[in-house]
Amino acid sequence: MYQALYRKYRPKNFSDVYGQDHVISTLKNEISENRISHAYLFTGSRGTGKTTCAKILAKAVNCEHPVHSEPCNECEVCRGLDSGTIYDVVEIDAASNNGVDNIRDLREEANYTPSRGKYRVYIIDEVHMLSTGAFNALLKTLEEPPAHVIFILATTEVHKLPSTILSRCQRFDFKRIQPETMALRLKEVAGMENISLTDDAAVLIARIADGALRDGLSILDQCAGRQKDVDANLVAQVAGLAGREVLHRFAGCISSDDSAMAMELIAELYQNSYDMERLCVEMINHFRNFLVIKTVKNSRELIVCTDDEYNSTVESSKWFTLEKIIYALDLFQDTLTKIKSGANSRIEMEMSFVRLCQPKLDASYDALLDRISKLERAVKTGVQVVSSVSEKQIPVAEKSVSTPTETPPAAEEHPNLKSEMQNDSADTDAVPVYHEQPPVQPSVQPVQSEPIAMGRSEFDQWPEFLDIIHKTDIALFGVLSGAGAHLDSGRFVIDSTNPTIKEFIKIPTHLKAIKQAVFELTGQNYKLAVSKQNAQTNQKRDLLEDLINQAQNNIEINFE
Repeated sequence: MYQALYRKYRPKNFSDVYGQDHVISTLKNEISENRISHAYLFTGSRGTGKTTCAKILAKAVNCEHPVHSEPCNECEVCRGLDSGTIYDVVEIDAASNNGVDNIRDLREEANYTPSRGKYRVYIIDEVHMLSTGAFNALLKTLEEPPAHVIFILATTEVHKLPSTILSRCQRFDFKRIQPETMALRLKEVAGMENISLTDDAAVLIARIADGALRDGLSILDQCAGRQKDVDANLVAQVAGLAGREVLHRFAGCISSDDSAMAMELIAELYQNSYDMERLCVEMINHFRNFLVIKTVKNSRELIVCTDDEYNSTVESSKWFTLEKIIYALDLFQDTLTKIKSGANSRIEMEMSFVRLCQPKLDASYDALLDRISKLERAVKTGVQVVSSVSEKQIPVAEKSVSTPTETPPAAEEHPNLKSEMQNDSADTDAVPVYHEQPPVQPSVQPVQSEPIAMGRSEFDQWPEFLDIIHKTDIALFGVLSGAGAHLDSGRFVIDSTNPTIKEFIKIPTHLKAIKQAVFELTGQNYKLAVSKQNAQTNQKRDLLEDLINQAQNNIEINFE
C-alpha cells in the first residue's frame, strides 16, 4: 500500500529533525545526563515536529542501546514501539478523548509498570481540547506521577492551557521551519523519490507551507502524483495559486488605476477555479513584500523568493508610496476577514480592487492619506504652483442682473453644436478663443436682460441645480437624470444624450423651472440650449483628484 511522503519520511532520530535545533539539543542533553523530566509540554504551529519529537523521545528513554542519546532503532524495544507491538508508549488524541472519564482511566492505567521498556510514556496530542474537569483530574497525576511514567503534552494553542498545567511541565516552543531549511529537506526527499524538483518549485512549496514541513511534503506528494518533473508552474496549479506574474499584473492595475483590467483578471481566475480567498492571501503577501522593501535596508533576507522574483518585486514596489502599500494591506486584511465570515469572495475581491484603483470612492482616513501622498510625490517631481488667479479667469464687463420673465423664451439650439434640424455649418456667434494670459478687455455696455458673452466654462453647481428642480418639477428632474450642463457664450447648455429632452423642456412650465433655478444659483438670466454631446458628470468635482491629475500631467496648479 502506498505511504504518503510525510509518513514515509517522518524522522526516527533527533538528527533527522529539521529546524528545531534548540529543542533537540536540550532533550539530548537531558537524556545523556539522565535528567529526564516527568512532564513535557511541546507547543508550536502545525507540522513543526511536536508529535514526531515526542515519539523519538519516548523511544530514546526506552532504548536498550542508545547511541549519543539517540534511539538505535534496532533493538527489540525500538522495533516494537515502531510496529506498535509494545504498548508502553500510549498516544492519546485529546480532541476525541477529552472527558473526565478518559483521564481517570489514564490515571489508573499509569499505576501499572511498563511491560518491556523503562518508562510508560503518555503522549497527549491537542491537549488544549481537554475539558476543565479533565484538566483537574490530570493535575495531581501530572504533578506527582509514578516514577516510571512520563507525560508529553502537545498543543498548537498553548494559551488555552490552565496555568496550573503550564507550571508543572517543561515547556519547549517549536519554531516555524525556515523556508530555506524546508527547501533543502524537500530537495532531499525528492532525490530519494526520483522526483525532479527545481529550486524555484522547492522555494514556492516552502512559502506555501508557511513553516509546516508536513504540509510541504504533502504538496510535493500531490505534485509528484501529476508528473515527476515538478516546477514552479506545476506547484502553482496544484496549490491553486495565481502565480507571480498575475500578482505583478494586479499590482500594475492598481498603480495605473485600471479597475477594468483588474476585474477582467479576477473573472479569468474565477473561471479557472482559483480560490479567491487564496488570491487575497497572496495579495497580502505580495504587498507585504513591498512593505519590507520600502522599510527594511536588507530586505532580501526577509523575502522568500528567487533572485529574479525579488528583482521584479523591487521594481514593482517603485510604483507605490508607503501610504498606498499600508492602505492596500489594511483593505485586503479586511476583505479576508469578510470572506472568512461567509461573504461572497469574488464580490469582495472585486470591490477591493475597485477601491484601490479609484481611491476617491473610499472616504476612509487611509484612502485620503494615500491620495495626499500621491499628490505630494507628484508635486516633488517638478510641478509649478502659480498665483491664486486662475489662468482661465478673464476680465469681463460689469454684469446686469435681471429677474426671470414670467414667460421665458423657448429653448434654442446651441449655435456651436450641430443641430438636428439645421444642416448649415456656418457659425456666426463663435466662441471667443482666450490665451493663457489674455490682455485686459475694455469694458462694454451689457446687452439688456442678457449676460455678457463669455467662453465656455463648466457649470459646477449642477448638483445644487438638480436639488432645486427636484423640489419644483419632479418630472423634469427625472428627465435630467444623467445629464450635465456648461455655460457657453451667455447660454446655459444642457448636455444630455436623451433624444427627448429638447422637446420636453420646450414646455413652458419646465422651461420656467429651469430658468428660475439657474437664476437662483447664478443671479443671471441665460438663454437655454441643448447639446447632443455626452452628458457631463452630475457629481461634485473632486478637487483633490483634480490636483493629482494636474500634478501628474506636470502642469501648473492654480489655487483660487
